Amino acid sequence: MMANCPLADRQPLAAGQKVCVMTGGATPQPPVLEKMEEMGFKVVHVYGLTETYGPATVCEWKPEWDELSVDQQAKMMGRQGIRHIGTEAVDVKDPETMKSVPADGKTMGEVMFRGNTVMNGYFKDLKATEEVFAGGWMRTGDLGVRHADGYIKVKDRLKDIIISGLENISTIEVESVVYSHPAVLESAVVGRPDEYWGETPCAFVQLKDGASADAEEIIGFCRARLPDFMVPKSVVFGELPKTSTGKMQKFVLRERAKAMGSLFMNGGGKMLEI
Repeated sequence: MMANCPLADRQPLAAGQKVCVMTGGATPQPPVLEKMEEMGFKVVHVYGLTETYGPATVCEWKPEWDELSVDQQAKMMGRQGIRHIGTEAVDVKDPETMKSVPADGKTMGEVMFRGNTVMNGYFKDLKATEEVFAGGWMRTGDLGVRHADGYIKVKDRLKDIIISGLENISTIEVESVVYSHPAVLESAVVGRPDEYWGETPCAFVQLKDGASADAEEIIGFCRARLPDFMVPKSVVFGELPKTSTGKMQKFVLRERAKAMGSLFMNGGGKMLEI
């Protein structure tokens, strides 16, 4: 909301002043971080859950990042970071073997926490408590990677990952590219049924006031920036459903995509614009 605030409604900060703000919840998109920096706001990215008493990691800024380009800085800030002082441990583990994934920035595992700021369990729900603490760590349900510097990066929710053919597609990565289109205000990507691939990315897009773009333009924009298997095969325009606190209701969009039927049945990859 702040990044896209009309120029006429903005009040400039005092010369040289920086306002430090904290953001959590959905992963902040690099274009938003860049705009906030330009407006004079220093963004600190934190990550956690209700079950971890709120933020449990922080993307601690490193001095050497000052030498990076604005775009690279935004990508660094988009990571979930390292444990903060009140968290005993955070790791990215294979949910089956419980072994830590390599710190290569590519191998995905489940983000897990442990420590005295982690909940004791779900109230009067022993089964759910046993499931979430299987293996001795609290499982977040978030898929992520660990980079060589120890910083973690959430790639997607386990329930949101798109499996197309033999490829796992991070909806967050696709959304980041769609969001960088100058006409896009917000975007959300979910899997749409496909008789051939199982499912393919479907992008739900809300355009900025006064902006225009069609499905072919959005898909072409993504094709120039993503591997072919990650490019949305269908695009739906309109207002995106959210909770009262502003969180995207992806389960609603998944139902909409499911109701649209198989993409393969509708013309073997024909772009959809609504």
